[in-house]
Amino acid sequence: MATENRIHFWRRNAKVPGSVQPVYGAQHPPLDPRLRRTYHKDTTPKLNNLKSKKASSFHEFARSTNDAWDIDDEEDEDFLGTQIPSSLPSGLHSASSQNQQQQNQGGDTETGVSHRLEAPNLQAQNLQDVQEEDTECEHVNGKVVKSSSDAHLNTSSVRSTLQKQNTLPARPIIPLVARISDQNASGAPPMTVREKSRLDKFKQLLGSPNTDLEELRKHSWSGIPREVRPITWRLLSGYLPANKERRELVLKRKREEYFGFIEQYYHSRTDEHYKDTYRQIHIDIPRTNPLIPLFQQPAVQEVFERILFIWAIRHPASGYVQGINDLVTPFFVVFLSEFVTEDVENFEVAALPLDTQRNIEADSFWCMSKLLDGIQDNYTFAQPGIQNKVKALEELVSRIDEDIHNHFKRYEVEYLQFAFRWMNNLLMRELPLRCTIRLWDTYQAEAEGFSHFHLYVCAAFLIEWRKEILSMVDFQGLLMLLQNLPTIHWGNEEVGLLLAEAYRLKYMFADAPSHYKR
Repeated sequence: MATENRIHFWRRNAKVPGSVQPVYGAQHPPLDPRLRRTYHKDTTPKLNNLKSKKASSFHEFARSTNDAWDIDDEEDEDFLGTQIPSSLPSGLHSASSQNQQQQNQGGDTETGVSHRLEAPNLQAQNLQDVQEEDTECEHVNGKVVKSSSDAHLNTSSVRSTLQKQNTLPARPIIPLVARISDQNASGAPPMTVREKSRLDKFKQLLGSPNTDLEELRKHSWSGIPREVRPITWRLLSGYLPANKERRELVLKRKREEYFGFIEQYYHSRTDEHYKDTYRQIHIDIPRTNPLIPLFQQPAVQEVFERILFIWAIRHPASGYVQGINDLVTPFFVVFLSEFVTEDVENFEVAALPLDTQRNIEADSFWCMSKLLDGIQDNYTFAQPGIQNKVKALEELVSRIDEDIHNHFKRYEVEYLQFAFRWMNNLLMRELPLRCTIRLWDTYQAEAEGFSHFHLYVCAAFLIEWRKEILSMVDFQGLLMLLQNLPTIHWGNEEVGLLLAEAYRLKYMFADAPSHYKR
């Protein structure tokens, strides 16, 4: 009887669960109806003949339906096969499929018509391009390899891959973590009227004979314009004096002092006493922002080696600790941007004059040293500064959001397991570099930004992911989330909101010990 009821149920319900539905996510965004493919009348994709016969029972439905993962590459070829004449050379298949995709993506009639009119010319041009490419190829070990390429790839497999990529719906361009330039996630224009007035205010402050550092900090808290960020960071970090007339003299003296350190210390990197320190630095530097081409350049890596090694030699109480290498990058990028108008992440540093390179290196060393002077207990033996900050974060979160705190206790997640890196690297591993630079604008403006205010930023950052944290109901899922938080799309707006929440927490708890602890 129960079996008959189930059968009748499936007969009554034409819409059955388990139907193949689009999968939405970061790698598969919702399909735009304007991007859907069109086919010739005699060409329909054969997806297991789902529409050929309506399922009258669950058993028939199950027999006629395969799992979504069973759709293989052969069906992708069906999408292409009928639209490419067999008389065309194989090298033109990808070009033809690309032209067909351009026709199908036409959002309005004029665009679609213009694509169709240009298609014959494009095909002729692509055919010529393919023939020219074939003449530029070499035969290496029986494989066709382009003379300009270092990789030994099979040409036909590459073209086949391109064919399959061309059949996929267009995906939105994701701003990678490697993007250093300032931007808002909402896509706001780079310079508004308000930002221009702020820039004028900064220039007025910096151009005065004696810069009012308190006023400069007040304006820097909500972000520093890119054009004046290098000089502002030098002033707020204490590297440059407020007196305008003395700045050039101080810069010259401090840079020469650093160049003297190189002559005095850098040759000792091969000594037995310092060999392990230099080896660890040499290993860590290629891992610093591996997605950004700028930091993979040999000239840049040599600069980082000198900065970190000399700092370690001059600070024997802590020496070099993994994580300090990350703290050089914001200063280096900001001071490099003073001489670069294009995208910094792809700029070839070796193209700069040697004196400019040396000055950027010296300024980065001194500003990083000023930063580390305030948080050096983070990197001394047993790193007591980090231990204390993680404990303070746990106490703070238990007062701010008891649900999150109890959720961690329920699944035995220790704050040290995820917050150690937040304190050790100042959230640099959790945020894109562009966001770190914006964050440090405020840290420089705060009296104890890196040592004290950072605690409240970490608390606000944790609460930001409250919904996602409470949805995880196992230890592994929680740690995976906390160590891979999805901030790749973050920009100035998100960092501004994070800092505002951190300021609110500081205002409530910093001067209220009875509220801070149980």
